[in-house]
Amino acid sequence: MKVVTVVGARPQFVKMAPVSRELRKHFEEVVIHTGQHYDYEMDRIFFEQLNIPEPDYNLGVGSGSHGYQTGEMLKRIEEVLLKEKPDLVLVYGDTNSTLAGALAAVKLHIKVAHVEAGLRSFDKRMPEEVNRVLTDHISDHLFAPTETAVKNLYNEGIRNGVYLTGDVMLDALLYNVKIAERCSEILNKLGLKPKEFCLATVHRAENTDNLERLKNIIDAFVECKETIVFPVHPRTEKVLKAYGLYDSLKKAENVILIKPVGYLDMLMLEKNAKKILTDSGGVQKEAYFLKVPCITLRERTEWVETVEDGWNVLVGADKEKILRAVREFEPSGETYTYKFGDGRASEKIAEVIKNVDR
Repeated sequence: MKVVTVVGARPQFVKMAPVSRELRKHFEEVVIHTGQHYDYEMDRIFFEQLNIPEPDYNLGVGSGSHGYQTGEMLKRIEEVLLKEKPDLVLVYGDTNSTLAGALAAVKLHIKVAHVEAGLRSFDKRMPEEVNRVLTDHISDHLFAPTETAVKNLYNEGIRNGVYLTGDVMLDALLYNVKIAERCSEILNKLGLKPKEFCLATVHRAENTDNLERLKNIIDAFVECKETIVFPVHPRTEKVLKAYGLYDSLKKAENVILIKPVGYLDMLMLEKNAKKILTDSGGVQKEAYFLKVPCITLRERTEWVETVEDGWNVLVGADKEKILRAVREFEPSGETYTYKFGDGRASEKIAEVIKNVDR
């Protein structure tokens, strides 16, 4: 049996690592990298650190508008699928690469499997929400990370081919955190001590493409009394410079600007942070797994469990709410990691594919 895996962005490389290890015990896997992320810090370092198989195809689509990017991916993925004739196409998450891979497959009557199915923020202004909803509705196998995700699919009438597997990002974290503790030098490199800094990431279009929102977030970082380590996404850096906000960050004595880091360094920054400020879905989960308070720079989240359990607070782009959360937010309960599985989601996914599609 031949499985084509479509990836293109750094969160997908993390998710792919444990799943690919399991798939290759049973099947032939062909990897298509769309090239959605292509800088070394966003791409190559993940393949190197996570021992992910080299892509069989790198489509080199690069950046562009959503329509251009998705359309180019769709065309080029289709060409590969016509050549490879796989039995199944596997896609991850909610990026343009996810939707393009699923569409290309279903148009050719190839079965689609969606890892991280059923997530909903219920905000269709988010490109990611549109991508994940459409992908779920054309997939044959839907691998849901949580019971909430399963309920979301059921509520939309999707009841066949739904499997509660747990979250592959928990698999990846459990596998890699001990490696990170041995190998990462990021704290020494930046002169940081555990629990004496906050970690921030900003990359969602709802924040980067809105000057008022982005300015509020950056003003909060600058006015915050805590040390903030801020790995800057390339697109975010470009926008910050275009809006004239980058200089104020550079001048701020409490803000440490760095380039995006690899997965192992990111795990160590997350694990040792006093608090995390982010608009990333994956980082919200990792903060929860590592028992680090998370301040989410969005009004809604697809990872509702992290909020319900009191470890994540939604502040949007409200400067005063951000500053108050940095000062005052403390988790009010335990983390219940079992809600995201037992660290064996990848094995379960491979078993389903083996038993259902053989």
